[in-house]
Amino acid sequence: QVQLVESGGGLVQAGGSLRLSCAASGRTFSAYGSGWFRQAPGKEREFVAGISWNGASTHYADSVKGRFTISRDNVKNTVYLQMNNLVPEDTAVYYCAADKWGQGRPGQESYVYWGQGTQVTVSS
Repeated sequence: QVQLVESGGGLVQAGGSLRLSCAASGRTFSAYGSGWFRQAPGKEREFVAGISWNGASTHYADSVKGRFTISRDNVKNTVYLQMNNLVPEDTAVYYCAADKWGQGRPGQESYVYWGQGTQVTVSS
């Protein structure tokens, strides 16, 4: 079992930055890929960014490429999402998830553990 706890969300003006953190505990987190997803009101949950178990590979949704950066620290069992140049369309609840296949690729079928989410609100 892996437990995931997100933090770092909040209210920010357009053009601002936030860094989300996902702290993991339980089984060997470093064996799992990691992903960040988000869900806006009235919309389906969507993939934002993912990273492989060793940090060698990263994947991003087109909407965040060049603005968001995912990273991980396997010593601290923590995954980060640095979000820059935020726009109102980034407003959503952001979820961290663990990928059993270790790759952090888009697609939710391989993500077996999920956090409770953290709210990000971007004002115009």
